[in-house]
Amino acid sequence: MAETFGGDGLTVGKKAPAFTMEDHRGGTVSLRDLKGKPFVLFFYPKDSTPG
Repeated sequence: MAETFGGDGLTVGKKAPAFTMEDHRGGTVSLRDLKGKPFVLFFYPKDSTPG
């Protein structure tokens, strides 16, 4: 599930846009689910893909 947040990207102090994405177990998680909880959002390319 790919989503583009615009050419400017995110900057320090700017609120993250609302999103829903697949987690490492195949379920879904959204920013709303994480509100008020500490979390780490880590992006990496899938195996055997350029990037």
